[in-house]
Amino acid sequence: MKSLILKISFAVMLLPVVLSAQDTKVSAEDAAKIEAKKKQEAEKASLPKPYNEAENAEAKIKELVKKAKKENKNVMIQAGGNWCIWCLRFNNFVQTTPELKKLVDDNYIYYHLNYSPKNKNEKIFAQYGNPGEKYGYPVFIVLDKTGKQIHTQDSAVLEEGKGYSLDKVKAFFAEWKPNK
Repeated sequence: MKSLILKISFAVMLLPVVLSAQDTKVSAEDAAKIEAKKKQEAEKASLPKPYNEAENAEAKIKELVKKAKKENKNVMIQAGGNWCIWCLRFNNFVQTTPELKKLVDDNYIYYHLNYSPKNKNEKIFAQYGNPGEKYGYPVFIVLDKTGKQIHTQDSAVLEEGKGYSLDKVKAFFAEWKPNK
């Protein structure tokens, strides 16, 4: 009986230590998540914001199709928003990678089609089959020089780690450039 009382007493004494260790573990996990979120927000804040919530997308796309026809280029629409870290990463990747920037500048009129709570551009997205609902963001819509939709691209297949694959992105842009 004395042995049982000692065992119970010992267990009661250890219980707060065990519970405290579990609380610390959860707190460490929470702290890691909070730190990761802070890093992502800092990265997002540092990147250029190419999406314009106030722009009339329908009018802008019509204007860009006319320009594409004159220049014998296709229109590359990158749909997403300034809220989307992957959208901002892609834009930055293309703009800061000389061979991608040249490939885009030589073959496409590039447009960032905004999707955000303030401006969902529902009419435009419906016209292109609402690709964001299917693939998420960013999603790419390729138009030929007449404005005809010729391809929709899920960006997930272009990803590599926490960024994008140079080879995959280059192949995507090369595949949908106009025949000159």
